[in-house]
Amino acid sequence: MLKNIPKIISPELMKILMEMGHGDEIVFADGNFPAETMGKRVVRCDGHGVPDLLDAVMQFFPLDTYVEKPVVLMEVVKGDDTPDIWYTYEEILNRYEPDNCKIEMLERFDFYERAKTAYAVVSTGEEALYANIILKKGVVK
Repeated sequence: MLKNIPKIISPELMKILMEMGHGDEIVFADGNFPAETMGKRVVRCDGHGVPDLLDAVMQFFPLDTYVEKPVVLMEVVKGDDTPDIWYTYEEILNRYEPDNCKIEMLERFDFYERAKTAYAVVSTGEEALYANIILKKGVVK
């Protein structure tokens, strides 16, 4: 164990975060996301929700300042409501990166294609719909 590392961050997830370079992307996927189909590397975080993982990871993870929107969400399908979890994401992101957390919305299948190119997919037990989020890593200054 190490000091000051949130216990929710497994050794495997910490290794992935440390390996990632500037511009690499990581997907935090809800329980319905086809993580094994989409991910080159998949980290299992079953039993954990995306907000808790996002909050823990953002303590260490710089968002890319060289792109307009370093955060990506999956657009809702026409007729579905805006997910409440998105407001939670905005609150977490604003706490850690208040000047750099603009969000891009991607159509579902475009989101899947983007996920296929991500450095890793974190598969969670999140039950909220449309809880998938992509973060683009920046540099530590």
